Amino acid sequence: MKNPPFHYHRPNSVDEALALLAEHGDDAKVLAGGQSLLPTLALRLGPPEHLIDIGRLSELDSILVDGAAGVVIGALVRHAVAEDSADIADHAPMVHQAMPHVGHRAIRNRGTVVGSIAHADPAAEMPAVVLATGAEMTARSSTGERSIGADEFFEGYLSTSLRSDELLTEVRFPALAPGTGGTVVEVSRRHGDYAMVGLACRVQVDDGTFSDAALAFFGVDSTPVRVGAAEAVLIGQAPTDEAFVAAAEAVRATLSPGADIHASSNYRRHVAGVLTERALSSATEQIGVPA
Repeated sequence: MKNPPFHYHRPNSVDEALALLAEHGDDAKVLAGGQSLLPTLALRLGPPEHLIDIGRLSELDSILVDGAAGVVIGALVRHAVAEDSADIADHAPMVHQAMPHVGHRAIRNRGTVVGSIAHADPAAEMPAVVLATGAEMTARSSTGERSIGADEFFEGYLSTSLRSDELLTEVRFPALAPGTGGTVVEVSRRHGDYAMVGLACRVQVDDGTFSDAALAFFGVDSTPVRVGAAEAVLIGQAPTDEAFVAAAEAVRATLSPGADIHASSNYRRHVAGVLTERALSSATEQIGVPA
C-alpha cells in the first residue's frame, strides 16, 4: 500500500526540528525509526501533512550513564543498540530485558526506544517499562524544556501528554535501589507479535519483605496499567509463593481487559494472573531471595 502524500522535512539541528514543529503543530509527525509511524501512514490512520525526519540529529543518538541518577536514552537510540548495550544491561536492566520481545531483529535495527514510548501503543513493552520504573520524559519545544513523569505521560490509545510543538528528546530511567529486581514477561500469538498480555514488574525487598512493588500491565487497556491493589498486597509480605498467588488474585479481580479476535477478556485476565506469579518469582530470584 502506498503512503499518502506529505511534505518531507529533514532538519540538521534540534532547534530546526523544534521550529518546524512550532510552525506545523498538529499537521506534523516526527519520524525517528519509522517502524510504527510508516505502517500507520500506509493505512491512512491520521496521515500528517508534514513529516519531520530527525535522523540527522546525532546529538540525540546517545546513552548516558548518569551515576546515581540513572540512565538517559536519547531519541535516536535504536532498540538493537539498547539490546546490545552493556550500560543498559547493568544500569537499566528492565529496558534490556524488554528488547528481545520487541518485534524481530530487523525491526529493532531501525525502531527506536524513545519512539516506541512516544507512539504509546498500549500493547508495546516500553510504555509499561516506563511506568514500572518511574522513568521521566524530557520534552523540548522552541519555547523551553519540561520533564514529564511516567504517571502523567500516557493519556489514551496512541495518545500522550506531549504537545504538538514538542519533541521527546530523551528518557531518563532511574537507578535501581539496593534490593531491587525486575523483569518483563508477556504472552503473544507468535514471537514478535504485540503482546496479548504483558507485564513489566519491579520489586524491592528490604529485611526479607517487599518494601516497594510496581506491576505495569500492557495489552489490557488503552494505556499501560499499574495494578495498585496487587502491589499493596505485596508490601510487608515475604516473597513467598503464597504472596505471589495473592497478588495474582488481586490482579484478576482488578483488571477488566477488552476482548478481540485474539483473546477473550477472561483469557487475558487469567494470563495476567499467571504472568504476575512468574514475574514476581523471577524478580525476587534476581535479588537473591528464594521464593
